[in-house]
Amino acid sequence: MGAALKRLKPQEMEVVEQYLPMVKYIAQHVASRLPQQGFDLNDLIHAGILGLIEAVKRYDPSKGIRFESYARFRVKGAILDEVRAHDVLPRTWRQKAKSFEDVYMKLEQQLGRTPSEEEVARELGITLQQLHEDLRELSSLRVVSLEGIMGEEGEDRPLREILADPDQRDPLEILGLSELRDRLAEAIEELPEKHRLVITLYYYEELTMKEIAMVLGVTESRISQIHSEAILSLRAKLRRVLDDEGK
Repeated sequence: MGAALKRLKPQEMEVVEQYLPMVKYIAQHVASRLPQQGFDLNDLIHAGILGLIEAVKRYDPSKGIRFESYARFRVKGAILDEVRAHDVLPRTWRQKAKSFEDVYMKLEQQLGRTPSEEEVARELGITLQQLHEDLRELSSLRVVSLEGIMGEEGEDRPLREILADPDQRDPLEILGLSELRDRLAEAIEELPEKHRLVITLYYYEELTMKEIAMVLGVTESRISQIHSEAILSLRAKLRRVLDDEGK
């Protein structure tokens, strides 16, 4: 990081110093939601500072995006990249999550709506019970990549953790920030009512899975399953939007 800092101009260094508290806040917020995997907060802060430096270097005011919003996007993305670099999620589960997402995307295109559980299970060639078990497992394993869909103190959180595709073009290079927000809102509105409610309670109201289960009168495992279904559907919807816009 020392070399990166040395390459900054004096005015760029001032901006970095100004936004260091934001980096620390985001790093602490991410760390507080991580499983107990031995992540070092200082490593996350270090990654966030590199993301901030990247933001300072790449920021283009002509895009109509406020620097703070752009910097938050870069910082959060860099921190999550650091987390993923040490992720212990089995490769088989990553492949399974990707195959599920592909099925949701395929069925959404064919049906013009969010597919039902039965339709997804049929397309995957598994039983409904197996689908439920897999979705619950994905919810417990994918805490990091699912974290952070909605706004933090009124700002949009990055879509990088939703899409989680290292080969995907930066969403901000394809769509403006306001359009990303609008597309995400539209995608959420298209979800079935219960899925939409779980997303709202979990990300907007910040209720825990257990609290949501109590509100809806179902088991916590059922909420985890609905949460996974909603996220996979949102990822599929947003991937399709970015694929179309990026052509």
